[in-house]
Amino acid sequence: MDISSSVYVLIFIFFIIALIFLLIAGRFVALWFRAFVSGTPISIFNIIGMSLRKIPPKLIVDARICAFKAGLKDISVNDLETHYLAGGRVNDVVKAMIAADKANIDLDWRQATAIDLAGRDIFDAVRTSVYPKVIDCPPKKASGDTISAVAKDGVELKCRARVTVRTNIKQLVGGATEETVIARVGEGIVSAIGSSDTHGIVLESPQKISMLVLEKGLDAQTAFEILSIDIADITIGENVGARLRADRAESDMRVARAKAEERRAMAVALEQENFAKIREAEAQVPLAVAEAFKAGNLGIMDYQKIENIKADTNMRNSISKEDKKDGQ
Repeated sequence: MDISSSVYVLIFIFFIIALIFLLIAGRFVALWFRAFVSGTPISIFNIIGMSLRKIPPKLIVDARICAFKAGLKDISVNDLETHYLAGGRVNDVVKAMIAADKANIDLDWRQATAIDLAGRDIFDAVRTSVYPKVIDCPPKKASGDTISAVAKDGVELKCRARVTVRTNIKQLVGGATEETVIARVGEGIVSAIGSSDTHGIVLESPQKISMLVLEKGLDAQTAFEILSIDIADITIGENVGARLRADRAESDMRVARAKAEERRAMAVALEQENFAKIREAEAQVPLAVAEAFKAGNLGIMDYQKIENIKADTNMRNSISKEDKKDGQ
């Protein structure tokens, strides 16, 4: 092979290597150029370093451009990389920061990333702060579709409420969730209805329930701020007081019957005991008669009179029994 052929081979190899390098570096150059023309220049070596650190360069560059164009110039590329490596959702945090800035909500990068890393949806939280949401109480998927409470007059009321809330950004980390708000509102409604003298008062002015519940400060230590509580529906249930009184009367009647049966059983037992004593006394009569004969205190005529009296008594008893049968 001559010298000219070797040169052509080297040029071809160099061309192939340069082409491969351009194909690999092309996407980094495109990202660098996009950041440059957007007014947020990012070093191409920094972009290549992101790829080496297994950070999606496109994600970081796009997030940086979006934040810079929205006026959030304090968010650096290093901040975005750190949050991604910590397992955060960079796009959601940036969008939440932009939405909070436009709505004049006090939210800094440190607080936003902490909320995101805590597992909360920071963008949804900011959106709820701007546009409050309505919570059904009880939830539609709950086993019971109404809150049941009993007024002082014993009448049951079944109601459903709608709670309007907005996110409390300052208490989003560590604050109680939506389920706690629903439970507290339900407890407050039951307490308000239970303190009413009659169910008619509640039906006449349902807004009193809302006022009483709001005064309790149910949103304390929660991630939400309660704006209003509205009674969506209220219906009359059963008369629990009347049913309880009827059950009590039935229970008292059963107790009275049990006591009467106890007294009857005692009377029967006493009667049987007296009858046994009579039978025992009657059994002693022949012995006494025998003793009287031996002692000479009773003669044969006296004994005969006793037998005649017994026979006459038995005859009278049998006649009276027959008369009763004929009368029936």
